[in-house]
Amino acid sequence: MSSFLHYLSMPYLLGGILVTLQATALGFFGGFAGGLVLSGMALSGNRVVSGIARTYSVIFRGTPLVLQLVFVFTALPHAGIVLSPVMAAGVALAANEATFFAEILRSAVLGVDRGQTDAARAVGLRPWIVMRRIVGPQAARAAIPAIGSEAVATMKNSALASIIAVPELTLRSNQLASATFDYFSIFFASGVMYLVLTGAITGLQLTIERAADLSRIGNRRRGRPATPDDGAAPEPAEASAPQPVNAAVRNGASTSGAVTNGAAPAGAVSSATAVDGDLSRAAAVRRARVALTITDVHKSFDDHEVLRGIDLEIRKGEVVALLGPSGSGKSTLLRLINHLETLDRGTISFDGIEVGYRDDGATLPEREVARQRVDAGVGMVFQHFNLFGHLTARENVAVPLRWVHRVPKDEAMVQADRLLGRVGLAERAHALPRHLSGGQQQRVGIARALAGRPQVLLLDEPTSALDPERVQEVLEVIRSLALDEGLTMLIATHQLGFAREVADRAVFMADGRVLEQGATAEVLDHPQHPTAARFLRAVHTVEV
Repeated sequence: MSSFLHYLSMPYLLGGILVTLQATALGFFGGFAGGLVLSGMALSGNRVVSGIARTYSVIFRGTPLVLQLVFVFTALPHAGIVLSPVMAAGVALAANEATFFAEILRSAVLGVDRGQTDAARAVGLRPWIVMRRIVGPQAARAAIPAIGSEAVATMKNSALASIIAVPELTLRSNQLASATFDYFSIFFASGVMYLVLTGAITGLQLTIERAADLSRIGNRRRGRPATPDDGAAPEPAEASAPQPVNAAVRNGASTSGAVTNGAAPAGAVSSATAVDGDLSRAAAVRRARVALTITDVHKSFDDHEVLRGIDLEIRKGEVVALLGPSGSGKSTLLRLINHLETLDRGTISFDGIEVGYRDDGATLPEREVARQRVDAGVGMVFQHFNLFGHLTARENVAVPLRWVHRVPKDEAMVQADRLLGRVGLAERAHALPRHLSGGQQQRVGIARALAGRPQVLLLDEPTSALDPERVQEVLEVIRSLALDEGLTMLIATHQLGFAREVADRAVFMADGRVLEQGATAEVLDHPQHPTAARFLRAVHTVEV
């Protein structure tokens, strides 16, 4: 034991630790930087660029690290690049570790739910902002354990640097053992030293994981001690019913959250814009200009034709309910309107703006599409909410304000709070999505869509993922938007009673086609097409 303790504190071995740490640091940080580049190349849509990344990975994962160390130390000098042993070891370790870091980062990015990127694109975020603000933070949290493990692996791999005479801990242990023949005590001491170093890395990893734990972050923001994730928190009594939107308008809150005089958007149809007072809503809708034109739209996935020539016109301030069985193409149509999917044939135009396409029909890059979504004023509410899981409710709502419309942070948060108040969630502003019920999450999604200042709002089955008791609170918010503000809306829904109450027109789709459309009451009560009649009769039976 005395020999072990002697070697454990010997300056000669301690000096080897410093060299080991130098090589590890060079390998870890260099490998992480290289991994970032390689993962970005692998995820790019360019086949040549991604092919180069794959080729690099095949080479460095398929050859032993010892050979790579020898190559860097002995072959590079022939090219005029002479490195010290420690630097050569760091370069070789970095080149080797880059392949593993690239796979860790790539898998973490691919592991982020697609709904997150769809929602980010829908609010108008450009690709690099999507990666930096939405995908990157979530992927980083998921990658922390694997990155910590790879840091430990890098330190252990640094022992192979002894092959090129780097005086790190393993080499010095070998030299000392060869001189004293006390192999057990020396290597036992060096093993403990490695264990302490790798234990420190593991401790740092756990500390970072704890600091990045969303449950703890959410609890700190709410001002209460951290507790295990307890799921959806109960909704406060004072926030149980959404604030009527017309009341919010009277108090000066506009759709975007900015203070206005309560006037509806120009050209919109609402109770506030009935010029003659006795002008019916139906007549006002007919007189309004066309806000969205859909012409001969076709879309297939592989060999399955989802949409087979859709033609629709939606006027400013009109509320249209898309009805039809699952698989009829309703959700696909909404995604095409917002260019979350690309058209096979046909055109979709917002007052002359074809989102995603140049005048000659060529597809635009995503950064240009993001700008066009904002210019066209199209917003979207998703069936499965698609809130950004690492952001609180108010931060979710503030996303389009801060990162699309460039509203200063403090002002954006004030507007976000105002919008949350309008949907009855002022008391849940600091809650993470995981701590909200389904109905609350959907109302946050509606507030986020409104923060983008939409002219046309798309809602994809906004209540289908909710428990029955949560449906009414979401429908009340949508009802207020439709009847009190004159917002142009296209709603895919199976809620026939809701469609009857808020929609000016019902469009029945089946098998990728529009089979029937007209005044909502007329379509629901007197359907002309046999398929529509069968479907509506079946839904009526279920609802009753």
